[in-house]
Amino acid sequence: MKTQALPVAIIGAGPVGLAAAAHLIERGESLIVIEAGSKIGANVDNWAHVRMFSPWEFTVDRASVRLLEKHGWQMPPLNDLPTGRDLVERYLVPFSKLPEVKDLIYLNTRVVAVSRRNIDKMKDAGREDAPFVLHVICEDGSETLIEARAVIDASGTWHKPNPLGSGGLPAVGEKSQADHILYGIPDVLNSQRERYANRRVMVVGSGHSAINVLLNLAELIVTAPNTTIYWAMRGKNLKQVYGGGGEDALPARGRLGTRIQGYVDAGKIEIVSPFRVREIKAAVQELEVIGESSDGIQTIRVDEIIAATGARPDLDMLRELRLELDPALESTRALGPMIDPNIHSCGTVRPHGEAELRHPEKNFYIVGMKSYGRAPTFLLATGYEQVRSVVAALTGDWEAAHDVQLNLPETGVCSTDLGGEGTACCGTSASQSAPALISLSNIPVNNIRLQPINLQFEAVPVTIANVTHECGCDDTCCSDGVKSTTCGCDDDCCA
Repeated sequence: MKTQALPVAIIGAGPVGLAAAAHLIERGESLIVIEAGSKIGANVDNWAHVRMFSPWEFTVDRASVRLLEKHGWQMPPLNDLPTGRDLVERYLVPFSKLPEVKDLIYLNTRVVAVSRRNIDKMKDAGREDAPFVLHVICEDGSETLIEARAVIDASGTWHKPNPLGSGGLPAVGEKSQADHILYGIPDVLNSQRERYANRRVMVVGSGHSAINVLLNLAELIVTAPNTTIYWAMRGKNLKQVYGGGGEDALPARGRLGTRIQGYVDAGKIEIVSPFRVREIKAAVQELEVIGESSDGIQTIRVDEIIAATGARPDLDMLRELRLELDPALESTRALGPMIDPNIHSCGTVRPHGEAELRHPEKNFYIVGMKSYGRAPTFLLATGYEQVRSVVAALTGDWEAAHDVQLNLPETGVCSTDLGGEGTACCGTSASQSAPALISLSNIPVNNIRLQPINLQFEAVPVTIANVTHECGCDDTCCSDGVKSTTCGCDDDCCA
């Protein structure tokens, strides 16, 4: 069988994976969608109760909508905010049942490894011409090999949560006390109410997932007044944690921070910050959470822990493929500087597509949340543009692949709580009146990835003393030729 006659294999039947399917169908390509879960949008189903802060306008893919509307589907009101359940039941499931789609999806089928036919990671000869081989385990436990001409990995990161330990490792005792730790966004007001009502609960994390959990726990106090809430986070820059408020282009996202601040100010949530979890010990009918704080070692006694500490990509199944990953984020190396959470909020990400997602392994792409590696600022609109560009490339439409456009709503803040107090993007002080963010409308979108490195600058002997630029940055900061993860200087400054 010729490689070109093989299907494109999509791993994951979530929003981005199904969007990739829609674009391939529009272009008349053969495909197969492989989903480890028992249902469409299985990962989303884990947070079905959560209301998204992105309205329907930013939550659906245009190619998917075109295919749905062809069969009479009606778009929900653009400004309405869907829950995870709405996203699955009103959008993903109807799409999966379309006659063009339904026979292409295989549920309860887990991809455990991806390679090339008869070619391991070390072999060069004939590599690009060999089809991909996906080793999968089916629902009945049987195993099989599936061949494909290209692979799009949209499997997400939900099932690979970050541990509680502050150094990226599990805290001492984290595994042994797993019965009292839940990772993600539990439904504390409904299905898991009894677990948390009138209990001492610690939520660890400072992102939107943590805030969603905390808001629900605060509501739980109304009917379970003996519930005690601790909010532990490594950073202490609450301004960044609370977000942009009224400055956020997504009002619902801005309100999350405003609401949580109100509960904190009212004393319903006790902040423990900075707090770096080191150990979790079992005591008599309670847990002792031991961590480092500004005052030294601190112990907090709780009944339950909710870890909303983000997630990381599971790369084990890709070990036989040639990947080029950012050493910090585990995204592609080209994408890393564009999404580094030390610098960027959602709205400051430059447009990116196939070129930035490309690995040395030809015709293999990681898209969606997993493409961001450990960076937490992913939005569905980003994933939809990624797969549009990738599918265009796979079908030889390089003009469309390069014409990447991304219009993300600004957050109203310039960086995350990982920065110090008063830090901002682009090397400016947070107290300055001029905004530090670069408007996306002013960024070229015709396949501009990163500015070229100044070769003359690189040739300067290392024995010459650092040169201080007009912006105050020196050569140590500017040596990468792109917006630095150290000082935030841009290309014009570093030239």
